[in-house]
Parts: sequence; structure tokens; C-alpha cells
Amino acid sequence: MKISTEWLNEWIDLKDKSTQEITQALNQIGLEVDSCQALKVADNVVVAKVLECQMHENSDHLHVCKVDVGNDEILQIVCGAPNVKVNQMVACAREGAKIGDITIKKAKLRGVESCGMLCSARELGLGDINEGIMVLDDSIGELIIGKPLNEYSAFNTDIIEIELTPNRGDCLSVRGISRDLAAKFDLSLKKINFIKKDDDEKIGIGRLLSVSNTANNQSAFFYKIMRLNDFSLNLLTLLRLNLLENANKLPIKAILQYATYSSGVIFRAYDYEKIAKNNEKISLKIQAGKYNESLIYANDELLAVAGIHQNDFASVDKNSQTIIIEASYTPPQIIATSLGNDKNQAKDEITYRTLRGSEPELEVGTSLLFERLIASSSLYGGAQIIKPNTKQENILINANTISQIIGLEINKNTIIKILKKLNFEINTAENDALQFYAKAPLYRHDIQNAQDICEEVVRIIGIDNISPRPLEFAQKSYTNQALIQYKQAKILRQKATMAGFFECVHYVFDDESELRELGFAPCSLKIANPITNELSALKPTLLNALLNSAIRNAKNGKKVIKLFEYGEVFSAHGIQSSKLAFISSGLNHAPSLLNGQKGAGLNLFNFVNDLQKIFGKIELKKSTQYSFLSQYESADIYQNGVKIGFCGRFSLELKKDLPTYTYVCEIDFDKITQTNTIIKEYSRYPAINRDLSLLVSNQISYDQIKECINSLNISSLREFSPVDKYKDESLGSNASLSISFSFQDNNKTLVDDEINALMEQILNALKQNLGIDLR
Repeated sequence: MKISTEWLNEWIDLKDKSTQEITQALNQIGLEVDSCQALKVADNVVVAKVLECQMHENSDHLHVCKVDVGNDEILQIVCGAPNVKVNQMVACAREGAKIGDITIKKAKLRGVESCGMLCSARELGLGDINEGIMVLDDSIGELIIGKPLNEYSAFNTDIIEIELTPNRGDCLSVRGISRDLAAKFDLSLKKINFIKKDDDEKIGIGRLLSVSNTANNQSAFFYKIMRLNDFSLNLLTLLRLNLLENANKLPIKAILQYATYSSGVIFRAYDYEKIAKNNEKISLKIQAGKYNESLIYANDELLAVAGIHQNDFASVDKNSQTIIIEASYTPPQIIATSLGNDKNQAKDEITYRTLRGSEPELEVGTSLLFERLIASSSLYGGAQIIKPNTKQENILINANTISQIIGLEINKNTIIKILKKLNFEINTAENDALQFYAKAPLYRHDIQNAQDICEEVVRIIGIDNISPRPLEFAQKSYTNQALIQYKQAKILRQKATMAGFFECVHYVFDDESELRELGFAPCSLKIANPITNELSALKPTLLNALLNSAIRNAKNGKKVIKLFEYGEVFSAHGIQSSKLAFISSGLNHAPSLLNGQKGAGLNLFNFVNDLQKIFGKIELKKSTQYSFLSQYESADIYQNGVKIGFCGRFSLELKKDLPTYTYVCEIDFDKITQTNTIIKEYSRYPAINRDLSLLVSNQISYDQIKECINSLNISSLREFSPVDKYKDESLGSNASLSISFSFQDNNKTLVDDEINALMEQILNALKQNLGIDLR
């Protein structure tokens, strides 16, 4: 973004500020200055008037001119420019002026003496603004013959190039940058007179154009009809257009680019005759598109998509006589949504601005265009359709919070003053002297929260004015649920490794067909672009991947396979959760000199014992709901009365390449009870063991026996467990069950009479409650 200090002064009075102060202020407010170059016409170049102009007698293209350079001095100058004419006000380089690498001297051109040079803009270092010499007009100020040209601000200015971040679309105009500088320097923007609403002087707009709007009320539009009448650009405009990249050569398009660059308001032009065939009245209809963008139809034919592109059939060219000028504003969120969802949509150079945010105050741009840049005699009527009926959300601000974030004590009134300078709307908050509400202006769509407000305050205060403070190295507590879960998982993974398991890491995707074979319903959320067909579904279980890894290990000759994985799974409805899965396959111990040539076989008790090393005390309850497990070795796992998972022997019919003995387990991580270990005093007295051989009905489960014994609450009963079960025909519908009991007291050595009494108490409870007696 290029601006000149001269152009800035059109919007804000910076005559008392040096270029260094301006560039420093721009850097402080976040508008990074990339470069700054002086633009000054050479000395001894003055305003002059062509009094006479005759053809050179020895040339078909040279002119011999009499030029008034002031102070009653008339110079004879030979000029080769095709556009030199009598009574023109021109830039004349007098003798001694240095133009580029040439110093002007008296010379003879084809025998005729020349005492100076009539200069073109290019020769003065101002760019190619026209062909031939540069003709001066009063747009640069009052023209005084003999006055040095570099005393006019247009010819003695500084060009500043600013590097803008994408969120600062409001500064893609000279007015936008002036607005920020006004806040920094505590100045006011210069006022521009709004255009008159009753300007239907020559042809009523109702006879030429009607406009209706049924689109969203977040956008704004303004239309005006104009007859070009040999429209041309003044010198100041031509000089400023040099700052625009790729300025249009067509005058009317160039002036609209200029007005947009200066004010930030988006302008377009349509050829009236191309739309109004046979001079019929034009009916403009603004309708909402699929993504809430504004579609503009002219006589039911799509003319443009506001802020994105216009169709070529109504474009203005050098033959256009009557045009429709449109000023518009569309929120950048709508532009982004439309372009993001329809990537094949056509767009033009305007989109760069509208996508970042254009100026919503259309009156500023239209006033600049019609009051200062275009003669009012060529205008025919105007129509303002709608103003944007939307505002930013209120943001609750606490002055103390702002001070803490910034690192500088700033009182509430100072913050409010700064925000008001930046055109924020301020509202008081009830019952709190430090709080208030701030609403950002519509052109600052990037302001969303209190942190953004902090940035605005810092910009105006100046980061250099914030005193540095030493960095605090004190560690704060970052304990949260995510950290607790991470540490818990880490501990369990370490325990699993110590129990002899190797950790696996698989993709979160799995083979849908294999999952269905195991009886798992794949997640309903489908993967749009799966890696392969074997990884086409979000997995509902960790077991399938572990089973396939066990098969690969077995094929590579592994006799003892113990694997586990901690990862995420997805239910059929897409609900994500964490699981821990284990698999033991093959032998419990590898063959060795100590274990024998065959090695020790694997069984459910070995597997569950390993699980207890990891999770602590768990209980198993028989279950037959898992079709992929053997119905004889399948159980749900409980901890503290809560079901946390399942385990069992895997059915080889589903994975025939697995070793004969394969046991699996899957635990719901979120249901695992992790409590601190409570250390109990260890008894110094010996434990005494007793056995009971009971005759138990086949209809009674061990859980019933266990519950009956626990209900007695015998404090000295440390543990009990079944040690033998026997059944034959002589016992009928009963079985012989042997249970071992261990007694120990913390305060004394138990004697036989005490142990016998306790055993009698247990036996009586079993008789009365379950009908169990001694064998």
C-alpha cells in the first residue's frame, strides 16, 4: 500500500508533522513502513505560460515557443512535444536546472536558440501520466507564473510504502490510514460534504432506473447515472494514480479506482446503453444468493455478484456515453463464505479489497467522487438503497484485565478515550466501576474479543512506552483433567511394560469387513478419502489391530506374544473414547533349560494375573455376550463394583492363524479407578490358615458364598479363596468345594479356640443362608 504525505493531508492535517514522525507513528500503530522515498521536482523548474507557439521552419515536429517564466522574463524555447499549445500552463526548466543527468543550458536546435526546456512528467521523475509535456492546472493549487514547482505539495512530497497484514483491510485506503493516524496524533479527519439527495436535476432517476432489494440487510448500495461528456482527469489525480498499481487507462475506470484507493469505498461502473436495450428503463433487483451474497440482476439478467465480480456484457469501454456508477459494501465474511464454497466462481481485482473488508460508509466515497472528482453537470439522479443494518457484538472489558495483559497500569478513562478515538462505541456496565462494553466499528471486523481490544490500546499508547519487566520464572499449576489423564495413562503403560507386554501403536483406522466379522459396528462417520481399503473405517475397538499384529509375530516365529495398546476408539454414533487393550498369545513362558523344551502353556489365570499387576485388584463375572470369545472362558471385568471391560479366550474360528491359546482384554480407560495407595499397618503376629470342605448345590454360585462370608464383617479374616472343586455321580446335584481361610490379628496371636469359633460362625451363616453344610 503506497501513500504520499501530500495525499494524507487531503484527509488529515499533518502539515506540522515531519515524515519521520509520520513513519514512526505508522510503525507504532502496527502499519509497518516498508520504505520511504522523497519525491521532489528539481530546483529551477517553474510554472510558466506558453504565449506563442509556431512550427520550426526546419522541422516538421519541433515548435518554437515564447514562454513567460515570471518577473517579466520571456524565454524562447524549442519544444518537440506534440501537445504544446498557446495559453497552456506548463513546467519550464530554466537554465541551470538539472533534469535527470542533464543540466539545462542554452543551445541551438536546428539553428534556433532554445533557452530552457518544457518538461514532461517522466522527465521530472513523476511517471508516465500523459503523452508530451505536462500541462498544469489548478488542481495542484493556485498557478502563479514563475513560482518554483517544488513549492507545490504535489511536487514535493514523500512516498511511503506500508506492509499491511490481511486483517487490516480497513487500511487499504488513504482515508483508512489517516483514520488510524488521527487516533495516534489525537486529530480529527477532515469532513467531506455529503452529496445532495435532491439532485435529480436533468433527468429524474425514476425514468431511467428502478432499484429493489430483497437481499440481506448487512450490505449497502448506492447508484447514480452519469453522462461522460468528454470526461477527463485533472493533473493532481493523474499524479496520484501513479501510486496505484495497474491503474486503468480508461479515464472513468481510473477515477473509480482512485476514489476506492482514497476512500476505501468499492465502486463499479456499468454501461447504461448495453443494459437498457432500445432505451428502455432499467430495473435493478438485488437478491440473496446461496451463501447470502448479493446477486444484482438488470432486467432479470445477472449483472454482478456484489464485491466479487461483474459480467462482461455491461462493462464500460471507450465508446460508453452513459454509465451507472455503483457504490457497495458487503461484509467480508459473506465474500469469504461464497468464495470458499464455490471455488470456481469468477472474481476480479475488487475481490482483494472486499475479502479483507471495504469501507461501509458509502457517503464518504460518493461525496469524494461526485463533489471533488466529477463535474456535477454530468450527473443524473441518485439512489441510496440501504445502509448496512448490522453491528459488531458488545465485548465486555475490564480495565484491570487490560492492564494485566498489557503489563502497564492504564486507568479505565484512558482506555475509553483511546477506543473512542478509534470509533468504538462505548456503553457502561452496571454495578462495576472497572467494566464497560466496547463495540468495534463495522470496518474493524477483525475485533472479536478483549485480547483484540488490548492490541488496539497498545497500538495507540506505543509499545515503546511500556516499561520492561523481568520475566517471572515461577511455575504455575497446570493441573487439569487432560494432564491427569495423560499421567494416569503413562503409569498404566509403564506397568504393562513391567508385566512383560510390548506397546503397539496402530492407525485410528481399521478394516470395516474384519470389524464386522468380529461383531463390531463400524463408526457411522465415513472417511471421505481412506488411505487404503484395509483402513477405511474409524475403529470401534483396539483388538482387531492387536490380533493382526499377534498373527504377524507368530508367523515370524515368536512363541510368547504379549502386546498392548492405548488409543482412541469411536462408537457407532461417532462418540470418541479412550481404551486399553491387551493380548497374550502362544506360551506363557518361552522354552528354556529351566522351563523345559516345550515351555509353559498359557491359560486364563496367567492372563488375569498379569492384568492385576497393571490394574490392581479386579473381579471377573461370567459373560456370554462377546461372540468372538469362547463361551467357556469369557468374562466381564469389574473394579470396585463398576464394569470396566472384558477379557477371555479368543475364538480361533475368526483368526485361524493365531496360536492355539490366545487371550484378549479391552478396558474402558475412563472407568478405571485410580486411587492413592493407603498403607496399612502390617501385623507382627502370625497368620493361621484353616480349610473347609463344603457340599454345595450346583445351583449356588461362588459369588453367593463370597457375599455371605463378607457380610459377617470378621475383622481378623484377611482373605479366603477356593482351592479345590470335586464332583462325581455319588454327589448327585451337588459338588465338593474346598475353601481356604487366612486369619490374622493386629494386636495378638490368635489361639485355636478363637479360630474354631470364627470357623463355626462362618459355617452356621452358610447353613442358614444357602443351605451349605460340611462334606
